[in-house]
Amino acid sequence: MSLVGKLTTEVLMVAPHHEFHGIWAKRPHHISNVSPAKVPKVHLHGGDWGTVGSIVAWHYIIDGNDHVAKDVVEAIDEENKTITYRVVEGDLLKEYKSFKFIIQSILKGEATWVCWTFEYEKLNKNIPHPIKLLEFIIHINEELDDHLVQT
Repeated sequence: MSLVGKLTTEVLMVAPHHEFHGIWAKRPHHISNVSPAKVPKVHLHGGDWGTVGSIVAWHYIIDGNDHVAKDVVEAIDEENKTITYRVVEGDLLKEYKSFKFIIQSILKGEATWVCWTFEYEKLNKNIPHPIKLLEFIIHINEELDDHLVQT
């Protein structure tokens, strides 16, 4: 049984793809304003917002439990509206040897699709696939989409 995994989902959004990408690539700290009950705090731990190599610290709540993560921004591709975060510290690394988030905003006709990909390696075969985290991210996307449409 392989410990390496990959989960991908695409979510239809109403907000323009460039606005969604702009939040995740350059202003991720706005997520705590959009969804304070799920993500009460996001701060810059190193570097500058919107730059490769910067470190973003996330405080988030899943099922009533507080979690933390520090992610380094590995890549920002403005042309393809893609950003890659790699977890370097925090709760996810208690169960996963490595974990990456790849977020891409895709314009298909007049529709915006957001593709989330998790690439990870579990520490052992008893660790579950990060389905709860994927569901959590989908809810954050919905709240962000509502926020961007209203503003």
